[in-house]
Amino acid sequence: MSGTKKKLVSFVIPCYRSAETIGSVVEEIDAAMEGLAAYDHEIILVNDCSPDNTFAVIRNLCEENDRVLGVNLARNFGQHAALMAGFHQVRGDILVCLDDDGQTPADEVGRLLTALEEGADVVYAKYEHKHHNKFRNFGSRVNDWMLCFMLGKPKNLFISSYFAARRFVLEEMLRYENAFPYVIGLVLRATKNITNVTVEHRDRKAGESGYTFGKLLALWFNGFTSFSEKPLRIATLAGMGCAGIGFLYGIYTVIKKFVRPDVPVGFSALMAAIMFIGGMLMLMLGLIGEYIGRMYICMNSAPQFVVREIIGGKAQRDELS
Repeated sequence: MSGTKKKLVSFVIPCYRSAETIGSVVEEIDAAMEGLAAYDHEIILVNDCSPDNTFAVIRNLCEENDRVLGVNLARNFGQHAALMAGFHQVRGDILVCLDDDGQTPADEVGRLLTALEEGADVVYAKYEHKHHNKFRNFGSRVNDWMLCFMLGKPKNLFISSYFAARRFVLEEMLRYENAFPYVIGLVLRATKNITNVTVEHRDRKAGESGYTFGKLLALWFNGFTSFSEKPLRIATLAGMGCAGIGFLYGIYTVIKKFVRPDVPVGFSALMAAIMFIGGMLMLMLGLIGEYIGRMYICMNSAPQFVVREIIGGKAQRDELS
């Protein structure tokens, strides 16, 4: 390989409550890339304002390993915003994203890189047996349904947090500057040349997942309100359906009064209809308000993320400059 310029692979890892695991993930990446002679690599660790000593561990890793770059965010912005913060520091020809907990097998990155070399634009790791808890698996199924219905994801495409992408896909994602990034939506709108490779999913070595029900719900809302207008179409169809039901029920009430004038008009049925229609109206207004609120926030130039400091990565950056 002498005389041939190596392709630079940039690993971006959002970190939250990963003080006990991120060191082993970095070691595994280094060991895996040593066996891939055609590639060089850098590792970008983004601390999403973790409440433990994660950034202290990142600082030590940067001092010990010149390939590691640490990004410290000023507050917790969420996984996808942390990924975007890391994307802005990427220098490589290829982007690889994975988790900080060791469940995504960094030693199998060669499979993702091979799929890119074979012509894919983006490669997602697919797990035959996921080692998440039941709540996370349920959340993943709901998220998959949402991606298929709202964003047009192919049903046979498996989406995960472990993926590799070509540089032009990264550049397209960086064009998105609004306050509500959703990386999966950005990938799906950039290219359809996406494939899967099967890798092993591991048990979590330490700690618990940072995703609560509230965070998953916020992520789903972010996905379909930022990258799809289908919820508004559904609201329109639901409104038309309610109006149609109300019209038919009105005709039924008039006919019933003519046929059986002695039957009193039902108060319970009237209240049920009012509650149903009122609930639908509030739901639709809330959905419209969600869209308008996000537009307002974006118009006020709310940041995707705020970086407090960037450390490390000096040797790698000097070679590239």
